[in-house]
Amino acid sequence: MNLHQFRFVQEAVRRNLNLTETAKALFTSQPGISKAILELEEELGVDIFARHGKRLRRVTEPGQEVLKSIEIIMREVANLKRIGEQFSKQDAGTLSIATTHTQARYFLPGPIAQLRKRFPKVQVVLHQGMPEQVARMLLDDVAEVGLATEALAHYEDLVTLPCYEWQHVMVVPPEHPLATVERITLEQLAAEPLVLYHATVSGRTRIDQAFARARLKPVLALEAIDSDVIKTYVRLGMGVGIVAETAVRDDPPDSGLVARPVGQLFGSNVTRVAFKRGAYLRHFVYAFAEQLSDRLSASLVQRAMAGEGSDYNL
Repeated sequence: MNLHQFRFVQEAVRRNLNLTETAKALFTSQPGISKAILELEEELGVDIFARHGKRLRRVTEPGQEVLKSIEIIMREVANLKRIGEQFSKQDAGTLSIATTHTQARYFLPGPIAQLRKRFPKVQVVLHQGMPEQVARMLLDDVAEVGLATEALAHYEDLVTLPCYEWQHVMVVPPEHPLATVERITLEQLAAEPLVLYHATVSGRTRIDQAFARARLKPVLALEAIDSDVIKTYVRLGMGVGIVAETAVRDDPPDSGLVARPVGQLFGSNVTRVAFKRGAYLRHFVYAFAEQLSDRLSASLVQRAMAGEGSDYNL
């Protein structure tokens, strides 16, 4: 048995047992993948997959156990590579970060700039996506660090720690009637067409819950995953926007928008940093974590990764 066989099995499961897509993802041939998997099954003496003709239909019961071992083996292979990089390249390497658009645009520039200043030989790669995609990139070893407000804490195979707390703000053009209102109500917002984040990003869950508790059904004019997109359409008069406070913090006075806090309506949100459980973190990853929040320290991250405690809150 070899690592290629393990990688083929792992990727086939990730691709919903579609060997054509698996071959494309791994830049190899479908017959080669099929042959390698069959050879592994023959060596193990069990069927990893149940088949209908040449097609994979499902993972068998022994296959589920094989997959668990493969996950551990591939995780440790990735750890070996990181250990080698740490001790052979000293302060050099690549740090891959998976995050949402809002975090990449408004929060991460400062911490990344500080990391690059301290470790100029470290190359940073940013992967942007929805929170579920951020989690999947961590689990699939595409990224080493993940940052998002939603979803990350729901995955058992991720270690998550709180970074910072934030609230929503309402944004409207200066001529809008709500621009002069100091304390906005849910009823006032429900009476306007709203421009919101997509249902899975940037604390949208709290917004939906607040309206539901008040038995109000707002009219949604537009949903987006990017704060700048929301602000653009608000300027065009499409509706009242609700964005993260970080998205307006550095806006100039002539931005064409007036912001009003609405944290009293929707509560506070916590953006969390996540790492794959059991992963080996290089020293500049710990340094980066410390840049994300004054609440985070290398020792705290090490304790969390070692499984010491599970309830880390702000």
